[in-house]
Amino acid sequence: MSGFEHDPVMVAEIAEIFDAVPPGTIVDATLGAGGHSAALLERRADIDVIGIDRDADAIAAARERLERFADRVRTSRCRFDEIDVAVARHGVGSISGALFDLGVSSPQLDRAERGFSYRSAGPIDMRMDDRQRWSAADVVNGYERDELARVIRRHGDERFARRIADAIVGARPVESTTQLAEVVTSAIPAPARRTGGHPAKRTFQAIRIEVNSELEVLPDALDRAMAATVTGGRVAVLSYHSGEDRIVKERFAVAAGACDCPHDLPCVCGAVQTVRIVRGVAKRASATEQAANRRSASARLRVVEKIDPTPKAER
Repeated sequence: MSGFEHDPVMVAEIAEIFDAVPPGTIVDATLGAGGHSAALLERRADIDVIGIDRDADAIAAARERLERFADRVRTSRCRFDEIDVAVARHGVGSISGALFDLGVSSPQLDRAERGFSYRSAGPIDMRMDDRQRWSAADVVNGYERDELARVIRRHGDERFARRIADAIVGARPVESTTQLAEVVTSAIPAPARRTGGHPAKRTFQAIRIEVNSELEVLPDALDRAMAATVTGGRVAVLSYHSGEDRIVKERFAVAAGACDCPHDLPCVCGAVQTVRIVRGVAKRASATEQAANRRSASARLRVVEKIDPTPKAER
């Protein structure tokens, strides 16, 4: 399948979530290899899918995998914050739901030439869209030390961000992913290297997020998805680290009518509830799935359902 194969996370739970939505179009905003879309299309004959991805390899693989569903599948190569544009491009006015499976896919990590992996030698790239001129090399070899440390700390939750940034700046030019991994590892104290997986994991994650503006575009993408969804439709998000999950939780809370007004007084801030939170606590993958698919171990699933707009003062 075009060499782009990927085990979708929590696929049974995702399929069940969308059992409740009205017939119509579901947007798979992170199409990948099409695993989640295939499950949704197999489960319900009354829905179709618009798949969005900025990775050309993913689009090609998904089209091949989903070919049997014929005109029930349409694709757009774009960022997920362009969800409203993609939907309009296909002549769809509103959607029955949207799915976001955030982060990086296994095929992207497995292909050394994409530059995402700290285990395989490759260029320092990390672009999800190869049409983009900006790459990880610009961050690694171009950012000033303080800015680089900020990125590593903010996007990677890395407590040794300053030491790592110092080491990267001192090693410039850094020319390969394996060299970068070695530089990062050398900057982390030996006792800390023995726990928490590969020492370079958080730094690579942080640089990838920075290059692809992943957290920057997520709030708008979620807001636009919820706005496009019909009453009774659902928006589901799988996130894999705390920065993503914080944004998802915050945007869902705002749409659910969160405000700062005292609970015992009328609302004066104008908050309007447009969704209900389907599950208050993020759902995690089963122990069985975590054992079979390591990527699922950090997954957190949050879901909202669209309702008729209700001002908080009326609730």
